[in-house]
Amino acid sequence: MSRAFVKEDGGGEALPERPVSTERNLVTRRGLALIEQEVARQREAVAAATARSERDAVAAASRELRYWSARRASAEPVDPPGEGDVITFGMAVLLEDEGGRARRFRIVGEDEADPKLGRIAWISPVARALTGKWIGDEISLPVGTMTIIDVDPAPEPVPDD
Repeated sequence: MSRAFVKEDGGGEALPERPVSTERNLVTRRGLALIEQEVARQREAVAAATARSERDAVAAASRELRYWSARRASAEPVDPPGEGDVITFGMAVLLEDEGGRARRFRIVGEDEADPKLGRIAWISPVARALTGKWIGDEISLPVGTMTIIDVDPAPEPVPDD
């Protein structure tokens, strides 16, 4: 067999670093707690993989730990205002389309975003279109024009460890 197909050290390919966003790392209190939980989880994963002498698992967990540690170090917690109708970071917004179908979004940090659950990153086009708007305003989205019918400034609960 050609030596070109044999790994010298027996290890796998080095994992590339996870890209870290160049945007400000705005986070909700919930998002900050989730980042801190992930840092702790990855520390435990590194320790467990090290104890088992699993180099690939150590490398993967170390990569994740570096990413989440960087995100924790750059996190800027932002609390939504306790009241008000102007849409800002952390708020939940209820929209209605022309057919009466409603859609709810909460504007959150990048790492906390989960569009399927209605959590959208503050840098997303939809969040940018909503920010600064009021109840009754209309916004144009790829799915059509929607009207803002309600705003909830209350923050989401912080998850337990």
